Amino acid sequence: MIKTIKYEQLDKVKVENQYILVDVRSPKEFSNGTVPGAINVPLFTNEQRELIGTIYVQESVEKAKKIGVDAAAKNLPVIYEKINELNKLRKKIVFFCARGGMRSSSLVALLMTLGVNVFKLEGGYKGYRAYINEHLPFTVQGIKFIVIHGNTGIGKTKILKRLEEMGHDILDLEGCANHRGSLLGSVGLGLQNSQKQFESLIYDKISNRKSHLVFVEGESKRIGKIIIPEYIFNAMNNGIHINLEADIDLRVENIKEDYVKNNNLELTKALEELRKYISNKNIDKYIEEINNNNHSYVIKELMIRYYDPMYENNKYDFSLTIEHKEIDETCHAIINYVEDIEKQC
Repeated sequence: MIKTIKYEQLDKVKVENQYILVDVRSPKEFSNGTVPGAINVPLFTNEQRELIGTIYVQESVEKAKKIGVDAAAKNLPVIYEKINELNKLRKKIVFFCARGGMRSSSLVALLMTLGVNVFKLEGGYKGYRAYINEHLPFTVQGIKFIVIHGNTGIGKTKILKRLEEMGHDILDLEGCANHRGSLLGSVGLGLQNSQKQFESLIYDKISNRKSHLVFVEGESKRIGKIIIPEYIFNAMNNGIHINLEADIDLRVENIKEDYVKNNNLELTKALEELRKYISNKNIDKYIEEINNNNHSYVIKELMIRYYDPMYENNKYDFSLTIEHKEIDETCHAIINYVEDIEKQC
């Protein structure tokens, strides 16, 4: 008898301390979204899965099963070696596939006959996603967001990270999205996370919060291709809004640190996307300056001509404005202000 477990049971404990989640889907499926912290040990490669699926639809179920068994048999020695290493960690191993079907069931059954203590996640990744869709809206309830605003380059993400180091709860939406939110927001970060993965990472973060106060960076409704769920966006709008201001030279240095990493080709490709907003003459000039490694000039120009004017349209009434010069000083000013408000409630 295969041992199964529901994600609800895993969610009630610190999963990383007691369980190891193993996603046996193909690398492509895994990259499109998985349970945060899961390890990908694919039963089939991308190509094998595509072939099996095509035969399943166009020829016959039995032929697809046979090809699947043959492919899995060839992959099993490597899979067993990986699982054997994980088993040495003395944690319970939970396998899942797309829907809790043949891939995870067959692998769990085989490993159980070999004496490995393993479980199958009931419903697979689809069941997990249903759980997140149901529980995420309720998890947001009761949170008071402290929303930090400021012009591009202020260093809001760094301030969030420092607040977290100081022991406060944060929600790094840009980190969950793997995108900084602007048209140049993907530079140096690689592929953006999927909407599903974005929501999974949000749930993973806020379901483990210690307080009802959560610090978050002010965002528009869309971060790259990702949309912030309405209930989260509304909760942020109803939060406490703090504005940061800083000297433009400090902002330029922050942008250089985040964006400029011997990646002029990527930067120039990203600038091409701004032609619909900025004249061709200016874009051509910026690309020339980037190729001459005059990054500071381009960053300052983009701030003055493009990013800062957009920020001027900000619709929020700020409870506090802070002149930001040094991270710890700014963090303490934010914390002191929030604590004073809490005392008055």
